[in-house]
This record gives sequence, structure tokens and C-alpha cells, in this order.
Amino acid sequence: MNIILVLIPVALLLGGIGLAAFLWALKSGQFEDLDGAAERILIEDDDAPDRTEGTD
Repeated sequence: MNIILVLIPVALLLGGIGLAAFLWALKSGQFEDLDGAAERILIEDDDAPDRTEGTD
């Protein structure tokens, strides 16, 4: 029963740290462009080197 007196504050502390990290990420703009990375992989680079060059 005494372990609960330790685990509850530890759980609250870890939850507070997670909430603080989330709020920091939100404030610093980490969630500004959610679709950009998903769409960026579909865009073909024109300046990418040709993979067939140099293979004989």
C-alpha cells in the first residue's frame, strides 16, 4: 500500500513532463505543417542525379 504513495506522484510528474513537452512543441511550431512532409515525398525532384549514370 505504501508503494501507491510513491507511484501516484511519479505518475503525475511524468504526465506533467509529457504535457510540458507537448506544449513546448506546440508553441515552437512543430505542428504547423502536418501535410508538407507527406506531400513532399510525392514531388519528383528535377535536380536529382540519374541512377542509371555510371552503371555499365
